[in-house]
Amino acid sequence: MRAVVVFLGLMLSLSTLTSCSSISVASDYDREIDFSQYKTFAFYKPGIDEVEISDLDKRRILRAIDRELTNKGMLKSPDPDLLINIFTEEHDYVNVWNDFGWGMGWGWGWGMGMPMHSVHRTTEGTLYIDLIDKKRNQLVWQGMGEGILSQRMDKKEAFINEIVTKILNRYPPKK
Repeated sequence: MRAVVVFLGLMLSLSTLTSCSSISVASDYDREIDFSQYKTFAFYKPGIDEVEISDLDKRRILRAIDRELTNKGMLKSPDPDLLINIFTEEHDYVNVWNDFGWGMGWGWGWGMGMPMHSVHRTTEGTLYIDLIDKKRNQLVWQGMGEGILSQRMDKKEAFINEIVTKILNRYPPKK
């Protein structure tokens, strides 16, 4: 019986750890650029129109970017210093676990049971945010964030806000 309690405790701990959202971010930039020169921005509509996600998610991402850049003192402008583009990628992962279960068997009493197979599917999403110098028509900064996508619609906006915030925390770059 003690083994069953230990096993269930381990499974509960594992389930708690794997359900936590984890976002990793990275950024790259042109080290020759003085980022203090950029004061205004606009979204690069032709590039954003090409992104293959729902229009709802696009608007969520763009609102989050707008909010973060505005909080940094930048202004949205029809004649911007920077053009903002986004793109996304998705990767599906399938994890299969084989284990022996504990519990009642067919007349066997308590003990080792039949093999258990568990299949867990996850989708990892990556969001890229590109900042393009409009005058030079060159990419000057790129931020990237990766995380496990949830199927829960009520968590979607919070996840998008979190990933955009974490990405743009790296802008402007610290030399």
